Amino acid sequence: MSPDQLAGPRPKHAQLRDRLAELATELGPDAGIPSERELMARFEVSRATVRRAIEALIVDGLLHRVHGKGTFVARPRLESRLHLASFSQDMRRRGLEPSTRLLTIESATPPTEVAAWFGEDTSWRLDRLRLADGQPIALEHSWYSSTLLPGLDSHDLGGSLYAILTDEYGVAIDSAEQTVWGERAKGSTADLLAAPAHTPLLVFSRFSTSLDRPVEHAVSRYRGDRYQVHMSLSRDDDPTPAPHEGTAP
Repeated sequence: MSPDQLAGPRPKHAQLRDRLAELATELGPDAGIPSERELMARFEVSRATVRRAIEALIVDGLLHRVHGKGTFVARPRLESRLHLASFSQDMRRRGLEPSTRLLTIESATPPTEVAAWFGEDTSWRLDRLRLADGQPIALEHSWYSSTLLPGLDSHDLGGSLYAILTDEYGVAIDSAEQTVWGERAKGSTADLLAAPAHTPLLVFSRFSTSLDRPVEHAVSRYRGDRYQVHMSLSRDDDPTPAPHEGTAP
């Protein structure tokens, strides 16, 4: 029997998935894996088996597909704990070099909800692409209080904005309310993130304050194939006792 042939009671797609996972580890990030036709011939399996194994590894985040080019080994996801820190601080903590591409900085009319929260008719609109070691990680669309941050557009916004807020304005973000949901990359968002269409995104919507003063509303879209979030949970986080602890449902 050839060493590449699959045998045993386990389904062939599961065996092939394990073989491809080992191959991906050997090849390393960004390397291409053999084509479906090559894998069919090498392991003597059907196209359906090959595709099922590959799709499972894509779901696991080990592989990613580029339309018209093939399937490649994915880069390991960056893991973040939910905490108040700038993108630059977050990346440097992982040993990565952060950088920023400024897309927009202007004084504009914010959405109704943001205008009411700031209590302003015009605020700073700031759009930035965030990168780590030169790889696009997140696209940020943000609003900042023009009352607290006059002349914000005169500063170099290619680094840590939180450092500018603290050092230049004495405005340190100390509290935030954040909501997270999932989307799929499309249109200009996919283009800016250099992400294939329908790449999963983690979307963070954050309202941030300094000494109870509204400072920031940011919506950040992170590539879900390059970024993940870690959360520590405990029963103490839930102030409502469970029914079996003596409280009626």
